[in-house]
Amino acid sequence: MLPSWAFSQNSAFKAGEKLSFTASYNMSGVLTELAQVNMETSEVKTSKATLLRLKCTATTYSKWDSFFKIRDLYESYVSPTSVKPYLYKRDIYEGGYTKFVQYKYSHSKGTVESLIRKKKKGGGTYDQNKTLNISSSTKDIVSTIYYLRTLNLSSYAPGKNMSLTVLFDNKPTEIVISYLGKETINTNIGSKTCYKLAISIKNSNVLKGTNDNLLWLTADENKIPVFAKFKVAVGNGELKIKSATGLKN
Repeated sequence: MLPSWAFSQNSAFKAGEKLSFTASYNMSGVLTELAQVNMETSEVKTSKATLLRLKCTATTYSKWDSFFKIRDLYESYVSPTSVKPYLYKRDIYEGGYTKFVQYKYSHSKGTVESLIRKKKKGGGTYDQNKTLNISSSTKDIVSTIYYLRTLNLSSYAPGKNMSLTVLFDNKPTEIVISYLGKETINTNIGSKTCYKLAISIKNSNVLKGTNDNLLWLTADENKIPVFAKFKVAVGNGELKIKSATGLKN
């Protein structure tokens, strides 16, 4: 039986929302702004439904391109109300490494048709196709980020944990979200009282430390992600909001 929070309905965002962030990474002990991250929503009509396209891009600033060029695109096509995903695409370029991933969800069958496309060493590409079994609540990384904004966090007591299943690189991964309480922080869009969340991956050491991977969502009806801190094996960094337009509330 699914917990009550699994049935949250979206009242936090709509088509036309645009969030812009600066991404910083710890280089030789100094947090350095390296890239811009944008999150945008738009409406997409299919023959069967009207979906929300959740588009996330990461682009290094030009002065860092010669050092480590990043051109990443992540997008998920979801139900505007439940944020249930129907199609996911990931197309990345990171320092010469490229990868394309696509998931087509069939929730009635409990499956995902997965395609992963990689470069061959001698040139050209090759495809890996798989059919994956998923639970009814499984999401990709993009729809998970937006889904967190639909939760009724105002009803949570500090210390409450919840588990979410995220499909990443064809592996269902259990992510644990811990609600730490409210905190007021200064941001580029003003002083904001926020819900503070800690994020960890169950049975994995990809994310390092206890409460070292944190996300702040505004404690209002929009629940905008305004600040994030992360710590991984190769270092740590931050994501800070620059601007927010097209808000629903």
